[in-house]
Parts: sequence; structure tokens; C-alpha cells
Amino acid sequence: MGLKVFAPAKEEPLTLAEAREHLRPSHALEDALILRLIAAARAHAEAFMERRLITQTWDYTLDTFPYAPWWYTTRDYCKPYTAALEIPLPPLQSVESVTYIDGAGAPILVDPLNYTVDTIAEPGRIAPASGTYWPSPRVQMNAITIRFVCGYGLAGAVPEEIKQALLLLVGHWYEHREEVSEVELYKVPMACESLLSPYKILRL
Repeated sequence: MGLKVFAPAKEEPLTLAEAREHLRPSHALEDALILRLIAAARAHAEAFMERRLITQTWDYTLDTFPYAPWWYTTRDYCKPYTAALEIPLPPLQSVESVTYIDGAGAPILVDPLNYTVDTIAEPGRIAPASGTYWPSPRVQMNAITIRFVCGYGLAGAVPEEIKQALLLLVGHWYEHREEVSEVELYKVPMACESLLSPYKILRL
């Protein structure tokens, strides 16, 4: 499995003005630093939650389609019961395309009518439409590519709890600019991790 960004986000979930209001700097000489801290805080939070905040497009590659570990019988032959496939990096907005490499080595676009997309579940899912099943791709690495759009939308659509956690991270890194400190630091109860945890993808 692989993930590669196709169209990155066009903005950050926090604006410079929002960060400056939180940090209250006395001058604008550190605006470039603040912008870097915003990007770093967003990347840290996205990795912790296993989700993406601002609308962006990714390619998700697989070696084969998922199949459930049991079989069912039709009139003439047996075939694998095809399972739903989870799409990483929620929230899922849409699936733009599903392509696979056939036995002859040619890329084939799967008809969107042959699969359904679940944008309600987190992570989102994609599965064969009723009466259909996943095709058989060529046996090779990354034979399947699913291009999908994820994120909450623009910055205004990002949940306020997440934005507040980003402000806390930016504030901490702004005040403490080295990897180690000469003083003992303590986490603030109900702070950053508590704000992000409800949005973290749980793995069973």
C-alpha cells in the first residue's frame, strides 16, 4: 500500500492573524517563523489523528483488491465475495477514480457505476456496487490506484477543537525553541492531546 499527494492543500487551517492573536508578538519580524510553526503544528496534528484537515487529493495504491475470507457459489462457478476497502486520511469527500492494471499491462478505469462510496464512515469506504465485484488486476506491486479527495474543506470548516490544539502547539514551540529545556515543563491538563484525541482514528 502506498500514499502520494496529487494535489496538496492550498491553505493552512490557521491564519497568521489567528496565530498572532494567540501569541501576541510585539512586532512582525517573526511572521515567517510563525508561519513555519503553523505548518509544523498542522503536520504533527494530522499525523497524530491520521486524518487531513484542508481539502486535498491523494493517490492510494494497492497490490490487489480486498476479498473476504469466504466464498459463495453462483449457478455456474464460485467467485470471491468482494469486501469493502477503507480509504485512509479521513474525512473522505469523494473518490475521483479507480484504475487498475489488467493482465496485458494496460491501465483500466473502473466505471463509477460499478462501485459505491461511503463518506459517512470514518475512515471512508469504497465497495463494489450491488451485483458487481472487483476486477482481477495484474499480479504486480501497485496495480491499483484510487484517487480520492479528503479534508474538511477550507480553514473555516476545520473543527474549533482542532484549531485550538494547533494554537497550543504553535504557542509552545514559539516559547520553547530548543529540543531541551533547563527548566522542568509540565503538560497542561485537558490541553492539546485531549483536544485532538476525539478525532484520532482508532485501530482495533
